[in-house]
Amino acid sequence: MNRRFQLVLSVLIGSLVSNEGLMSQDVPSVYELEHTGADYPPPILPSIDDLPVIQSLPDPFAWSDGSGRSTELADWSRRRSEIKAEIEHYEIGEKPARPENISANFRDNTLTVTIEVNGQSLKLTANVWLPEGDGPFPAVIGIGRGSGSLPPEIFTRRDIAMIAFDFSQVMSHTQTRGKEPINRLYPDQTEMGAYSAWPWGISRIIDGLELVESDLPIDREHLAVTGCSFAGKMALFAGALDERIALTIAQEPGGGGAAAWRVSETLGNVETLGKTSRAWFLEDMFRFSNSVEKVPHDHHELMALVAPRALLVLGNPDYEWLADESGFVSCMAAKEVWKSLGVPDRFGFSIVADHPHCQLPDNQRPEVEAFVDKFLLGKTDIETSVARHPFEKVEHSFWYDGWATGTSTFPDRSKAELHSIEAESASHGSEWIVGEDQEASSGTFLTVRDGLESTDNVPSGDDAKLQYPITIGKEGRYYLYARLNCPSADDDSFWIQIDDQEFIAANGLQTNGWQWVKLDRFDLTPGNHTLTIAYREDGAKIDKVILTTYVFGPTGANN
Repeated sequence: MNRRFQLVLSVLIGSLVSNEGLMSQDVPSVYELEHTGADYPPPILPSIDDLPVIQSLPDPFAWSDGSGRSTELADWSRRRSEIKAEIEHYEIGEKPARPENISANFRDNTLTVTIEVNGQSLKLTANVWLPEGDGPFPAVIGIGRGSGSLPPEIFTRRDIAMIAFDFSQVMSHTQTRGKEPINRLYPDQTEMGAYSAWPWGISRIIDGLELVESDLPIDREHLAVTGCSFAGKMALFAGALDERIALTIAQEPGGGGAAAWRVSETLGNVETLGKTSRAWFLEDMFRFSNSVEKVPHDHHELMALVAPRALLVLGNPDYEWLADESGFVSCMAAKEVWKSLGVPDRFGFSIVADHPHCQLPDNQRPEVEAFVDKFLLGKTDIETSVARHPFEKVEHSFWYDGWATGTSTFPDRSKAELHSIEAESASHGSEWIVGEDQEASSGTFLTVRDGLESTDNVPSGDDAKLQYPITIGKEGRYYLYARLNCPSADDDSFWIQIDDQEFIAANGLQTNGWQWVKLDRFDLTPGNHTLTIAYREDGAKIDKVILTTYVFGPTGANN
């Protein structure tokens, strides 16, 4: 029986009834293969110039070739393979398949896996904690240490083995492209991002568990992976790309993890596509920095790659950079996938404040323990339909209701309130000068005099500031955009203030010529307001400023 037939047969057995009638026990909770869709042909992967603009979150059930969509479990492996191919092609690089030459041994509480490719070898070692007894034991692969950043007693008290993954044996935290351990094996993939390399390493650890099963009693049908922050992203990518993992716990993964690139662009100082670490992703991904709406997928689909297996996402809204509002929207969209596949209890998210980064608070612990009990220990009567968050007032459904319900409520730009101001029309101090450029909307722009910088503090005095009076017509959230020309990373920031609120630093605004850039967002009431802009670095030029309720902002010089 060939591999493709085995796959089709297993999926059909698990989907003998329609999705509406699916029971949880009919849907596989884990698979024997790392990638069940490996034999499907890859989708067409257009260049960035040929990709269409998709402003809402893309439909996870729509075939990449535009031929339709399917929410049937029997079709999900094929659709997963398309999403996986897109994420690898546009974001992280192709994750290498399992090598032919791989060996392993277990002694002195250490699992050693040796991989040989192209005449080169790579050795991975993982410390293993085993409960007392004969096993086999469910296990968690923790990034950095056996339990990741979760309290070890969650696992030790339940007789769950812990396996520590040392990611640096594969690729460093801030890789030097082409000079990392994995690059010796795959010299033709020196461009790969860390989130392709690190999950590859975790998959090889799982291969090692298979090879030493007579010496290391691990129940491979009940494997989990977990990590926090950048390691939370790593855990999410690992669970998404290896279907042998039954439970993924992504703790505070932030931008590039659970958060959706598109949604993050509408927020404040968060980890957007353009601001995330270049070491973690393909260099080519950053061509989308100012056009994320052309990425053919988004990270609700990264999470969806875990389905129909179990995923728990943990958030911490105290840290703005983590973009947990975006993570919330993305999770709400991803949840629709588990619902459609008939297993909504296998996906949950918990976004809880008032605790340090990567330190699980006591009031979030029950959610973690519930997922562990249900998906590693098989306690089926545990409640895991978790959707805990502080974002009750955040509008989220318009991002995905077009495909989730068939009726889109996506924002209509023609109905938005918009205030457009030529930069040079502002009341500006003597430290600002008017420049000329025929590509500016009126042929002129404002910039601060050469040599004037104030990166640590807001410059004092009215001569350092631009001021714009604006009358708001309705209460709501307003987005501040500016058409800028910021030539370098040393000439791309301003101080921004609305009314008498604190100034915030708008930094990292580097553009390619004149481009619209989102500076901030404000919740405003009807009436008169004052927008103030002060210089932070010289060299940055301002053409126009727009304050609008339209979340996606302007395009073109004449908005």
